Amino acid sequence: MPHRPVTLHAPRGSVAAEVIREGIDALLANHDGDVPLRFSPEVLAEAERVAALDPAAEERVDRTDVPFVTLDPASSTDLDQAMHLERTEDGFRVLYAIADVPWFVELDGLLDHAARERGETLYLPDRRIPLHPEVLSEGAASLLPDQDAPAFVWVLDLDDAGEVRTIGLERALIRSVQKLAYDKVQEELDQGTAHPMMPLLQEIGTLRTQLEAQRGGASLNVPEQEIVADGDVIHLSWRRLNPIEDANAQISLMTGMAAASLMLEHGAGILRTMPPAEPQAVERFRRQSQVLGIPWTAEQSYGEFLRSLDWHEPAHLALLNLATSLFRGAGYAAFSSPEEVPEDPEQAAIAAPYAHTTAPLRRLVDRFVLLVCFDHVSGRAPAPELLAAMAEIPEAMRVSGARAGDLERKAVDLVEAAALVPWAGEVFEATVLERREASENRNGNGNGNGDGKGNGNGGAPTRVEVQLTDPPITAWVPMDAEPGDVVQVRLESVDPATSTIVFVAAGAESDPEAADGSPAADSADAADAAVAADEAPA
Repeated sequence: MPHRPVTLHAPRGSVAAEVIREGIDALLANHDGDVPLRFSPEVLAEAERVAALDPAAEERVDRTDVPFVTLDPASSTDLDQAMHLERTEDGFRVLYAIADVPWFVELDGLLDHAARERGETLYLPDRRIPLHPEVLSEGAASLLPDQDAPAFVWVLDLDDAGEVRTIGLERALIRSVQKLAYDKVQEELDQGTAHPMMPLLQEIGTLRTQLEAQRGGASLNVPEQEIVADGDVIHLSWRRLNPIEDANAQISLMTGMAAASLMLEHGAGILRTMPPAEPQAVERFRRQSQVLGIPWTAEQSYGEFLRSLDWHEPAHLALLNLATSLFRGAGYAAFSSPEEVPEDPEQAAIAAPYAHTTAPLRRLVDRFVLLVCFDHVSGRAPAPELLAAMAEIPEAMRVSGARAGDLERKAVDLVEAAALVPWAGEVFEATVLERREASENRNGNGNGNGDGKGNGNGGAPTRVEVQLTDPPITAWVPMDAEPGDVVQVRLESVDPATSTIVFVAAGAESDPEAADGSPAADSADAADAAVAADEAPA
């Protein structure tokens, strides 16, 4: 995660980093056995061995004369992608270099098995648990500036509308010349002093966004809750993605679509999948848009409609939150023959077939997509052992994704509860995101987390999910209001030891039985919706 400069006075709601560290240590201890926290000495020794190998010793295309640049959060060192963009006579050429992790990680070897155990890099508020040993992920395999690195280079020729005309993929040796950072690049773009490649990235990103709209693709334009390390403290804030980050994400999405087209053409690969929204969910969302006074017309695709919403407006924010019901069921589908290709290979949110291929340092599946795509481009059939391994990857990603989501949610709960301690008893203005009738809360355990479960004694009261702006918290409150309403809520109590918070309506009297504690709120429901963010560098 990005790190900010140290400030002399920590903002209210900051939490001592040591407190968070101890809490997350305890959280991980409770998951001992589920989460591989350390690599074995044998795996670390293998990583050191392969990190010392010379990638130039293997036959590769020499691209070291191309001035690639990377674009990531300022603090990132696990750099999966580097790019070189240029304008051509009739469009653009994109060279998109992806770290050649397969060159370091032998199929069915020690590093491969260790990565399959993990599935993905786990990001927690005060640490990350990497997919690969750091000597690789933040060293030899990373596309750091001023070092020769092995990479798969996607060669994508685009027309002047941004459509991909030709797809190439080569194993190359590259040399990044500069590590660019999102915030700084956006500042320089606004001032007209940016790296010359960045206005071109912005132009291509805009064209790709227009093509996405024409396809009927969609993504949710909402700010992110960010946990910021600020010296010896950690605090919560909102972070709105810079426009250049959206453009950068479009390059990754374009590459994932190119990979999917190759795999579908040749009948072997792994797709990122998401089914179309259920008709009932679509109709419900249409009704909600009418009730909120922002009707979704029949002429608009949901992508066009979502792009028209502004999260600064309370009713719009409520609709964006409700739209997550349209983005569910993301997964992976592996196939080794044309007969096994999914019946509907289109990823619904992107409105096109799509694959994860641009983050092999941080996500297991990308390594296999790169290998099988390179086989297709090279005109050879993928090896039986590669096809056999690919068949196991969707389940490995499902398990690791569920585990990562659970741990990341609990870690954020911990930070939220600790950050709220100074505000106990205070009243906040909040936007209502969703309403749950009392009848929907029966026959449960009364955990108050908005899952429709009651307290086992006749049902919980009507509840609403609200969004606070400062601090950036989402919570369920026992009260009645409509989505889009702006309400006053009081922080009744908070217990950092159990990550439990209780909000009530501002005018409500204290009632320990009605205010059944709820875990600090999270945004897990939006996980499938953040499609572009799924490809953006962490």
